[in-house]
Amino acid sequence: MLAEPDQIRESTQRGRLDDLLGRCVELPVYRSLLARTGGAPAALEQFPFITKRDMRENFPGNFLRSGQTLETLLENNAVELEYTSGTSEERVPVVFRRGWWDEQEERVLRLNRFVARVLDEPLAVRRATITTPACNGRSCPTVWQSAAQRTIGATRFLNLARIPFVLSDAELARMAEEITEWSPRFLDVSPVHAVWFALYCERLGLRFPSLRFILCSYEFASVVHRRILRRVFGVPVFNLYGSTETGHLLMENERGEMLPNHENALLEVLSKDERGAGDLVVTTLTNDYMPLVRYRIGDLVERRGVAGAETYVVHGRTGDTLRSRDGRRVTTWQVDECFADIAGMAHYQLRQAENGGCLLRYVPEGNGPGVEELKRLVSRLESLFQVSGKIVTKAVDLLLPTPSGKFRLTYRR
Repeated sequence: MLAEPDQIRESTQRGRLDDLLGRCVELPVYRSLLARTGGAPAALEQFPFITKRDMRENFPGNFLRSGQTLETLLENNAVELEYTSGTSEERVPVVFRRGWWDEQEERVLRLNRFVARVLDEPLAVRRATITTPACNGRSCPTVWQSAAQRTIGATRFLNLARIPFVLSDAELARMAEEITEWSPRFLDVSPVHAVWFALYCERLGLRFPSLRFILCSYEFASVVHRRILRRVFGVPVFNLYGSTETGHLLMENERGEMLPNHENALLEVLSKDERGAGDLVVTTLTNDYMPLVRYRIGDLVERRGVAGAETYVVHGRTGDTLRSRDGRRVTTWQVDECFADIAGMAHYQLRQAENGGCLLRYVPEGNGPGVEELKRLVSRLESLFQVSGKIVTKAVDLLLPTPSGKFRLTYRR
C-alpha cells in the first residue's frame, strides 16, 4: 500500500531533523549550549533554545566546522553573509549557502496555487520591491543608487527613503515610472511603504498591467493596508512570513490561510494563552552553514487544524502585545481585527499607557474615517480591552518607524 502524502512529509521531515541534530553537536555553538545543560538530549523537545546572543557570540567561528573560515567561503563564492534588521535587539549576522535564499523562498511561495501558476509563466520571477531601506544588507539600498544599481537579478528595489509619508511627488513618480519600465509580475512590499505609494497611484489613476499579485512581508500587514492595496492595484494580496535568520516559514493561500513549508523548518508553538496563541520556536532544516535548533523568533502564532493539515495565524511581535483590564494578553492581530471594515485610514498605531488607556494615532486616507466609523472602532477596542472612555483617537500627518525601519501597529509604554 502506498504511503499517504502526510506520512511521506512527516517521514522526510523527521529524517532531516535527525540528521540535523546529529551534525549540530559537532558545531562549537551547540557544544557550548549542551555543555551548560548536561549533554546531548534524546529528543528535540529536550534541546536547549538558541538565542540571538548565542548566534552573535564568537561569530562566525561558533557555526563553522573544523578547517572552515568565513573568508575562504566568501572568496570561493560559496556563501552569502547578511544581517537581520534588528527589530527586537542588536542586528545578528547570518550566513547561508549561495542560492539558498531564493530556493527556500520559492518552495514557500508555491504553497499558494495561484502564485505557483504565475511563477510558471514567462518572466514571472520579475519583481519590484518597495520596503524600508534599513531592512538588511542583502537588499534595500540605504544610499542613492541608479536603477541599474538597484536591479539585482530579477528584482528591482524601488524606494530609497525610510519614512514614506515625507516622499515628494517627484520621487513617487520616479518609482511609478520604474515599475512601468520594469514590468514586474508582482510587488514584494513592506505594507506601509506600499500603501503610501498606492494612494499616490490612485490619485493619478495609475495602474500597472503586468502585475498579477502583491506579496506583503517584512512586517505585520494590517487589514487597513491590504484593503487599500487590493482596491488600488486590483490584484490579490498575499502574506509571506519568515525572517532573515530562519528563511521563509509561512505563505498565505488563496483562502487566506497561512500554510507552513515543512521542508524548510519545523515549527513549535509554546507557552500558549487561553486562545492558543504562543511563542513560535523554529528549527531550520536546510541552512547547513548556520542551522538553528529551537530558535525563539520573537513572534506569537496560533496553530489551527490537525497535524498534516494545520494552518497558522500570525499574531505579531511578542514585545508588541498589550493587556486587557483583567490581565489577558492582547495581540497585534486581535487589535487589527477591530479595523476590518473601518475606511479612511492609511496607517495607525495604538499605544497603551500604564493605566490601561490607549491613544490611537492614525494617518488619514482622504478625509479620514467618519464620526460613526470612529465610534464603532472605539467601541470594539473598548470591548477588547474591557475599558470604558479610555480610547483616545488622533489624526496625524505621519507615524515614525523604529530604528530597524519597521512600523509598529501596537506599542506599550
